[in-house]
Order: sequence, then C-alpha cells, then structure tokens
Amino acid sequence: MACVSVRVPGTTANLAAGFDCLGCALQIYNTLTFTQAASGLRITGCPPEFANAENLAYRAYAAALRALGLPEEGLSIHISGGIPVSRGLGSSAALIAAGVSAANALHGYALPGEELLAVATALEGHPDNVAPALFGGLTASMMEGGVPITRQFALSPAWRFTVLIPPFPLRTAAARAALPAQVTHADAVHNLSHCALLLKALETGDGALLRASLSDRLHQPYRAAMIADYATVRALALRAGADGVCISGAGPTLLALSRAPGLDARLQPELPERWQARTLEADFVGTVCDIM
Repeated sequence: MACVSVRVPGTTANLAAGFDCLGCALQIYNTLTFTQAASGLRITGCPPEFANAENLAYRAYAAALRALGLPEEGLSIHISGGIPVSRGLGSSAALIAAGVSAANALHGYALPGEELLAVATALEGHPDNVAPALFGGLTASMMEGGVPITRQFALSPAWRFTVLIPPFPLRTAAARAALPAQVTHADAVHNLSHCALLLKALETGDGALLRASLSDRLHQPYRAAMIADYATVRALALRAGADGVCISGAGPTLLALSRAPGLDARLQPELPERWQARTLEADFVGTVCDIM
C-alpha cells in the first residue's frame, strides 16, 4: 500500500486589521503520515477522542477523494504535532491542509492548487489559515461567489515572529462568538485602511508603520478580555523591543513582530508563569508531500 509523509506549517492569521483575510506561514510544523489500507481507519499520535472519522485530517482526506471522484478507502494516519492545539497557530488548518494534500499526492496530484484550497476552505470555513498552510508565505485571501481566492504578498526578511504562547487554550468557536454581529461604518473603514498599510509595512520592514497599522476594531477589542494577562504580556513585549503586538489567529497566543534578534530571550524571564516565548521565521514553502 502507498504511503505519504506530509509536513505542514503552522500559521498566524488575522494580523490585527487583516481579520479573516491575512495569514502567514511559520516555521513550526506538524508531520502526518498517511498509509493506504485494505479497509478501516486507524489514527495514532493524537488523544483517543480524536482517533475516529471526525478527525479533521481524515475528513479532509475523504473530502479530497470526493473532489477527485473516488470512493473512500482504508487508511492509517499517524500525527506528529509540533503546532500547539487551540492556541491560535493554525493547528486545525494544518490537519486539513495535510489531509487534502495527502489524498491528492497519493492519487496523482490531479487537483490543482486552487481546487485543493477550495476543498480545504469548505472544511475550515474561511481561507485565511489554510491558504498559507498550503502555499506558504504571507497571503491575503477572500471569498468571491463562494470560491476562495488567495495571493501571496512580499514579506521583508527583517521581520521576526515571536509567538507568546499561554498555558491555556481558547477555542475558535468561543472566540468568534464573542464578536458583535454588526460593526459601525467607521470601524469598517478603520480596518480597511489599516489593513492596506499593514501589507506595506510587512513588505518594507517599516516598524513605525507596522505599529500604527496593527490597530484593529473588528475582533481584538472583544477577544482580549478572554485572554488572561493579555495587557501585561503585550506591554512586556513592546517594552522589550517589539515593533507591534497582535493576537495570533483567534488567540490566545500573542504575536510580537520585531526586527532585532533576541526578543524571546529578553521576554521569557518576564512572562507570567508557564507562558512561552518562541521566535520563528516565516515559512515560504507551505505543505510538502513525500511519497514513500
């Protein structure tokens, strides 16, 4: 039976003003191995409650088979996870990207990238995390007529991404439920203008522009209250030399962007108990499949 190893990067999405639009792949990875079997489903490397047909990696694999016009098949999946779960670093998107990519690889790469993105987005709900997980780099994505469209944007090599990971999870559903059903016209314009200039700050390495353009009115003001020590950790990161700080994805991880090395080392002794600071580089490769 054929077997494929799939490496998928974690992601940081939203990037403040880029709510449900921007995402960037980071050099933190899950590796999943998919092995075709005569029948049945076996999943290892995850808690028992997720070792079933509801596992996102398997659901994504099965969805890609349907897109290929193929029947479901026996499968064994082993998950080796480096991406923290429910921390705002794209752990769900990574499983989905792995599943659709594995099915495509084991069946001749018949689905082009845009179709893989469509299958993955249907499971994830929106493309801001799955697009960089699949394709790498800094991406902006939108839905048009129910179809996801994504493009990569330039990212200055000067930027360092320091993730500040708390010892507690925050479910995306709970973080999304905290958001208002409507926003004012002024708040919508605020985010549109700041998102546009945020892309320029990320392209050019402009620290002052980055700090100004990370201002957001659509999601962070509502989610910050759900993250214990948010204000303390944000202030510590800025004092330690971060050019800007935002919530990573739906949280609770915070993302500190800086251009000088050593931010994680300066921050770690100051962080609240069991918080972790880790500096990552951007990943420009995305999902990689190795058929064995």
